[in-house]
Amino acid sequence: MIKEIDLVIHPDDIFDTGKIQSTILHQEKINQQQLNHFVIRKRSIDARGRHVVYRLKVLLYIKEDFTPSIFNSNYKNVKDAKPVIIVGAGPAGLFAALRLIELGLKPIILERGKDVKQRRRDLAAINKQGIINSESNYCFGEGGAGTYSDGKLYTRSDKRGDVNKMLQILVAHGATEDILVDARPHIGTNKLPQIISAIRDTILNAGGEVHFDTKLTDISIKDNAIKSAVTNKGIFEATSIILATGHSAKDIYYLLREKNVLLEAKPFALGVRIEHTQDIIDQSQYHCPTRHQNLPPSYYSLVTQVQDRGVFSFCMCPGGIIAPCATNENEIVVNGWSPSKRNNPFANSGTVVQINLNDVKGHEANPFALLDFQTAIENKAYEAGGGSLKAPAQRMVDFVNNKTSQNLPDNSYLPGLTSANLHDVLPGFIANRLKEALPQFGKKIPSVFENAGYYTNEAILVGVESRTSSPLRIPRDKETLQHPQIKGLFPCGEGAGYAGGIISAAIDGQACADAIVKMNNFKGF
Repeated sequence: MIKEIDLVIHPDDIFDTGKIQSTILHQEKINQQQLNHFVIRKRSIDARGRHVVYRLKVLLYIKEDFTPSIFNSNYKNVKDAKPVIIVGAGPAGLFAALRLIELGLKPIILERGKDVKQRRRDLAAINKQGIINSESNYCFGEGGAGTYSDGKLYTRSDKRGDVNKMLQILVAHGATEDILVDARPHIGTNKLPQIISAIRDTILNAGGEVHFDTKLTDISIKDNAIKSAVTNKGIFEATSIILATGHSAKDIYYLLREKNVLLEAKPFALGVRIEHTQDIIDQSQYHCPTRHQNLPPSYYSLVTQVQDRGVFSFCMCPGGIIAPCATNENEIVVNGWSPSKRNNPFANSGTVVQINLNDVKGHEANPFALLDFQTAIENKAYEAGGGSLKAPAQRMVDFVNNKTSQNLPDNSYLPGLTSANLHDVLPGFIANRLKEALPQFGKKIPSVFENAGYYTNEAILVGVESRTSSPLRIPRDKETLQHPQIKGLFPCGEGAGYAGGIISAAIDGQACADAIVKMNNFKGF
């Protein structure tokens, strides 16, 4: 018999296989001879009660043989197969390429940025000197924004596709098997580059192509159908293009507008990144003065409604660092990331307000209205920071009281912070909702052991968290996934408005690959 059970384990025992087994035997009233094997399917932390525990979903093999499942990829050589162009080497593009190879087609990836190794130099220049390479930064380059922005794999995209397959592919390329089990899987910025490089090797070894420093400059369209992709390195011919350029490739939207390709304004969210010391979050969430050695740095997820609008935390990074993610000069954009051990002394999270179409005038006539709105705020943040990628910041209680902070606490943002009143940077409808939400969040993560809780002047708000998703959508048919005007153009991933993270983008990339085969009756292997 194969049986799934729920198990509660104290943190002391979470890495003790013998203790877990004895707990199973006691709970199920069976002996050791009856239990041939057990597999932990899911692992999560429950901190709702007085004592923090792990909750496990465990598959028991009771008087039943266990055969380990092995993930088998079907990556045959596609060197001479029909080509499909993929613009962008983020998760959508890379996973689309892997799926195309499975289906017997040749992916040709065009990436405007550099490979993961070369990107490091440009990131160092951003952090240490405030110098932005507009083609190679936290957003552009091999692996996309996720490579150097943490590698959080948590998703609610189960209905969109096979989440487990995406995780299995990552494990096959070097990720730990923990991501198959943890309720909030995470790889870490320090480990992702090697995994991305391994995926590239798989694509190249199967006969696919990956071209770096190759920027899309035009799309050749004839009779409303794709003919080729024009780049700074030459022309690449194909009848299908997967456009997976990410949420920060604004120039792609302008290119499509020049070619009279239909675009739509899309709601998004905008706010700030908030940072506490990790100890503050741990003490409140785990109800103890010192975090147990077998518990990871604590995370939080916060949401409330203020004036009929959602205000919520986004991309929370325990033990993390706030990163400068601007892609052009004269703008400030912040995000966050954590290493695999999440062992930095700070915790940060985007805290943003939902922006609806009606918040920005003129969106009906101008689909770029929300993009222009986003850009204007990023430019304003740059001015408030004073240049060199210094970001405007304010202590939390000072922000609520509309008071410029006299000084700022130690923090993780390497280019440096400038004390500023963020009410002068953010539009009033955003700042006022944040002002109301933060004390509410303080009640959800209260002060304990005479230490500060969430709502404290020891926390800082750093502006601006503006690229939660794209404020534009490239429309596509729900069935064919093609643009409604152009045969062979497949808008894909976050930049097109169809994903919100690494896994959802990967799923969408594979879905576009499937759609290409279905619509064109391509015959692969």
